[in-house]
Amino acid sequence: MSEEQQADARPDATAPQPRKRPPQEDYPVIWVAYGRLLRLFRRKRGLTQQALAEAIEYSSEQVASIEQGRRPAKVSFTEAAERVLEAGSVLVELQEEVDRAKLPKFFQDFALIETEAVSRFSYDPLLVPGLLQTEAYTRALFSSHCPQLDEETIDMLAEARINRQKLLTRTPIVQFSFIINEAVLLNSIGGAEVMREQLTHLLDIARLRNVELQVMPAASGYHPGLNGGFVLLETLEHQHIGYIESQENGIVISDPAKVSALGLRYGKLRSQALNVEESARLIERLLGAA
Repeated sequence: MSEEQQADARPDATAPQPRKRPPQEDYPVIWVAYGRLLRLFRRKRGLTQQALAEAIEYSSEQVASIEQGRRPAKVSFTEAAERVLEAGSVLVELQEEVDRAKLPKFFQDFALIETEAVSRFSYDPLLVPGLLQTEAYTRALFSSHCPQLDEETIDMLAEARINRQKLLTRTPIVQFSFIINEAVLLNSIGGAEVMREQLTHLLDIARLRNVELQVMPAASGYHPGLNGGFVLLETLEHQHIGYIESQENGIVISDPAKVSALGLRYGKLRSQALNVEESARLIERLLGAA
């Protein structure tokens, strides 16, 4: 065995080795599986980590981290690796699962169910819903997280949230209804420029044929949403699912009686909120005043 082959058989000596994480911070299984396949394809092509890194214009440390399951591959990495390694789209097939594992653990179960949706209705009283956020708004939220997050984690979470937005335009089409509390639109997350971009984005998304966007007026008195936000989802098998979330804890609700109650509340919210046209005019007025 040559010196280069011997070096390739052990962890890349040129890459900084990670601090061992405690058991509760184990890396997602899909990242580890992706990394092992990447290493297998690389070795079949007779490439070192350094050679692959140079061919796809990434650093050898990034290649090493991905092979070891310490870091998830981005779409651009996977596309470049597929081209150089001629992996037969195997890595591309894993990319969706790799991306889903970037989401917070408490949300991953619902995110998987969400991929099977034919309809998705939500009421959001505090923040612009993740599916409608701009990248700048998303980053402003994660940058203000308590406790603080490091830049790599912010990048990963922001990318995962933006990737979920493919659901808005996918085939088969998903029918969406979003009801947002007016206070959300007045809360300047990230500053004036970020909110201007966010309000403009809401108007753009509201023009999609499969999206209805309504605003709940701030002075609407009592309504069923005062108990908190929630999501109602119907799957391809026409199963109805509810989801509620607070303080980084998410609960998937499948009990028919509880889901039915959420459905009644959502119907009431739709009747009390501004209609689609009125909501768009309100957002336009706020945008003009921003």
